[in-house]
Amino acid sequence: MKITFYIAERKKEGNRDMKNKIPGRKRDWRKISGTILLVTLVLSIVYSIYKIITFSSGTNTADPYEHFKSDYVLMLVECLLGLVVMFLPAFLEKHWVIRIPNGMTIAYFVFLYCAVYLGEVRNFYYAVPHWDSVLHAFSGGMLGALGFSLVNILNESERTKVSLSPVFVAIFAFSFALSMGALWEIYEYSLDCILGLNMQKFRLEDGTQLIGSAALADTMKDIIIDALSALAVSLAGCFGLKKGKGINKIKTNI
Repeated sequence: MKITFYIAERKKEGNRDMKNKIPGRKRDWRKISGTILLVTLVLSIVYSIYKIITFSSGTNTADPYEHFKSDYVLMLVECLLGLVVMFLPAFLEKHWVIRIPNGMTIAYFVFLYCAVYLGEVRNFYYAVPHWDSVLHAFSGGMLGALGFSLVNILNESERTKVSLSPVFVAIFAFSFALSMGALWEIYEYSLDCILGLNMQKFRLEDGTQLIGSAALADTMKDIIIDALSALAVSLAGCFGLKKGKGINKIKTNI
């Protein structure tokens, strides 16, 4: 009887331990989001290659927009590039001994998913109004936050003994974000010239060629949005540093 009672009590304790352990188990959202992005990009690459091979110039009346072969080439290029750059955080952490916050890496994966898969593959750039502007605002803020993290790495380095003022940190973060945005526009222009793509949206979905300032509107809008978003993050970070929160606090919040 005592043995039976002891076994029953042990089972109850085991059940309680299992209940206590399950809620405390944390999911690795960085790994989950990275896996979703990887699978999505691989499938999109296969899809774009198939569409390029089987492309027909006939108009599809069931589709409100006719896709050109260059659209599928652009889709393939974007997916291949996304597949490469998604491993950039892991590369930096391994070879430069840089610890990138999980929240920033997850935000980076979400941005790639929205820009490459939703934007190019699912055609959100044309189907959803201001989709490109939302992504540039998001990327500008994210790059500004990354600029603060880079300064934090410099301040914590044992090789460099520096103490940077909040204003300088904010200027660096803003300049870094704006520079990355400008490099992205150069990349888009280069591929448009070399491969005949439409990354800078100088022609409409139906193939109509834009002329004059209308052809530059997308590029200038993107740069302005990048600048405003980076400026907002830089100012917020500067005020936070002046109030004594410190760069470490900002890095933790990221």
